[in-house]
Amino acid sequence: MTTVRREAFGRMPPEEGGGEVEKFILQSDSVRVEILSFGCIITTLETKDRNGQFSDIVLGFDTLEGYTGKHPFFGTVVGRVANRIANGKFSVDGKEYQLFINNGPNSLHGGAKGFDKVLWSAEVLPNGVRFFRLSPDGEEGYPGDLKVWVTYTLSGKELAINYQAQTSKTTPISLTNHSYFNLAGQGSRDVYDHEISIEADSYLPVDDTQIPTGEVAAVQGTGFDLRQPVELGKHLQKFHLDGFDHNFCLHQGQDRRLVARVFHPPTGRTMEVHTTQPGIQFYTGNFLNGSLKGKGGATYPKHSAFCLETQSWPDAVNKPHFPNALLHPGEEYNHTTWLVFSTA
Repeated sequence: MTTVRREAFGRMPPEEGGGEVEKFILQSDSVRVEILSFGCIITTLETKDRNGQFSDIVLGFDTLEGYTGKHPFFGTVVGRVANRIANGKFSVDGKEYQLFINNGPNSLHGGAKGFDKVLWSAEVLPNGVRFFRLSPDGEEGYPGDLKVWVTYTLSGKELAINYQAQTSKTTPISLTNHSYFNLAGQGSRDVYDHEISIEADSYLPVDDTQIPTGEVAAVQGTGFDLRQPVELGKHLQKFHLDGFDHNFCLHQGQDRRLVARVFHPPTGRTMEVHTTQPGIQFYTGNFLNGSLKGKGGATYPKHSAFCLETQSWPDAVNKPHFPNALLHPGEEYNHTTWLVFSTA
């Protein structure tokens, strides 16, 4: 049985239109999640440890001001296109489009004002909440009026996030949630004692601006082989890695499949990621530096969280041999990711 409540969380600054931001609280016996109508942001995600104690396992802020200020996409839905597009450029039907450059020479997570920085309209469901917005033709340089629905539903130990979209012109699209997790509880020092596995035989090597080179490389015999669980801290040391910020190539298909699992031995918390998406970006908070004041006054140093962002492959719109990331008029974009929480 899931309960759903809505309450006021704050108001947007006058220069942003001053609209009211609501918070939606979804609660089952084993999971409690809070989501904002601003950026569809997951602000709180509480799950039980093996002793039945709840802890909040996502990074974020106590106030709306934290989220309207500059931050590394804590808990947000990013789009139109998650991840990076090389030089912010792509061509569709012979026409070149130029996006806002906001990450070195590239465009990242939708540009200057992506889906993470706007107010969505909300509809309460029996076991969740559905958000909607129309991204107008030309927003952030992208073609077409894009109607987008993001639906969060909670059933017992499982949080589902469904993304749907329709467009008036052919446009690239790749939507994901950018939550930062620490199964020890947000504010914990690092994620080195977490054990992770990712069901991927290949990954995408990147250049020095984090754009995939185009090679689809086998994980076999490399530090990217996470098919069997590894303890993160020891693994980074063993392979002299500064962290992960890479797309892992998932087995293709439209069906739900288990793609990643994280286990935290000290608390017993386990999180499984299931998805219909073709890729998952594994990111270990390499750019966190402790400068942000998070929830309860916590600071978030490097490697104090991880992200598992299910999505299309980065820069797919410029790489014809990558899985297609274009949505055409008359088609529907429809992907779901499920987070399943348990204890061991």
